[in-house]
Amino acid sequence: MSEAHEALSSYIDSSPTPWHAATNAAERLRGAGFKQMDPGQEWKRVPDRGVVVRDGSLVAWAGAPGAAVAPIRLVGAHTDSPNLRIRPLPDTGRAGIRQLAVEVYGGALVNSWLDRDLVLAGRVAVSDPEVPGGVSHRLFHHRDPLLRVPQLAIHLDREVNEALTLNRQKHLTPVWGLGEPDEGGFRHFLAEEVGATPVEVLAWDVACADAAPPQVLGRQGEFLAAPRLDNLASCFAAVEGLADAAGQGGPCVAVLYDHEEVGSTSATGAVGAWLAQVLERVAIAGGGDRSTLLSSLPSSMLLSADMAHATHPNYTDRHEPSHWVELGAGPVIKHNTNVRYATDSRGAAAFRAAASSVEVAVQDYSHRGDLPCGSTIGPLAAAGLALDTVDVGAPQLSMHSIRELMAVHDVEPMVRSFGAWLAGG
Repeated sequence: MSEAHEALSSYIDSSPTPWHAATNAAERLRGAGFKQMDPGQEWKRVPDRGVVVRDGSLVAWAGAPGAAVAPIRLVGAHTDSPNLRIRPLPDTGRAGIRQLAVEVYGGALVNSWLDRDLVLAGRVAVSDPEVPGGVSHRLFHHRDPLLRVPQLAIHLDREVNEALTLNRQKHLTPVWGLGEPDEGGFRHFLAEEVGATPVEVLAWDVACADAAPPQVLGRQGEFLAAPRLDNLASCFAAVEGLADAAGQGGPCVAVLYDHEEVGSTSATGAVGAWLAQVLERVAIAGGGDRSTLLSSLPSSMLLSADMAHATHPNYTDRHEPSHWVELGAGPVIKHNTNVRYATDSRGAAAFRAAASSVEVAVQDYSHRGDLPCGSTIGPLAAAGLALDTVDVGAPQLSMHSIRELMAVHDVEPMVRSFGAWLAGG
């Protein structure tokens, strides 16, 4: 158990953004013998184990899906998490304090971002005459705390403990220095971070992230508190499961999408065509064709991996009373008759069988009928490829908080069951 949760903690700590998460996942797979392919080059041949990264998304395969008609097992997850993103014209401030203008990304629990030490990380577009197109992207992760969103003192809002209301435009702008607004100051900071001059900095995708690393806590070290458990824990399990399953069964695939938290409608989101394009390229370069790939899909299956709601001990009335989910009791199959989750009986049975084959217990989640249900990449990816799908995730608390909570004991069974699923293709 210790090795699995420590490896997950390391992955989360080194992946403050989707671009870092995809890059680090590819590095892990290269260490397991996967060859990284260039998405902008023609693939005349493909390796039996391959991986390709585009921005904050990744597709990896073992067994060249579509090279011959055979069922494919897939695991899909997403690399993005709710956070605060830096605006294009960020330098602002008042009352002698310098601030950075931010925009909320995704469905964040915004109150959890108050009074937290924050770092900056992301990618910077830099003028670079040495590369095709003249622009390169450089990742950075400034690990020292730089920012904070200070909460208003209780003396100035005596009702705050009864009703905290945060305006996303006015109340979430973090502080990062003293003095009047420093026009161009953020651009200069980025230039220093990526080894460029300010004039070479053309654009950026930069996020705030919790400065504190993942931490084990509890009377007997039962819990793992960390940022971005939703959904880097699932990305970690998908990558580790693929590395374990490679060569054990039929063709298998892991796909890590970006932009799930904002609807997945992007070039590298689950609504987009990227996974289908990669699968077709692999099939053709592996000796098959589009018809071969399409013939494989009806018998193929997707596991949509996204974290699940554990039953909150302080709010048990917010959960369906016959479907309580426990931390530390194994992965959760998520059901919804309105297809907010894509699980059907075939997918549920197949995952239950895979988990049973490696002695992993499984739980079932069903949402309260009088509360709106969240969703995942599952229905979107299922619709795009016409795949039977099951939605599965490890249970957690504090979903969409800056720091979330899961059981240490749930990490290794998640990896093991995902590996068994992929090996069953």
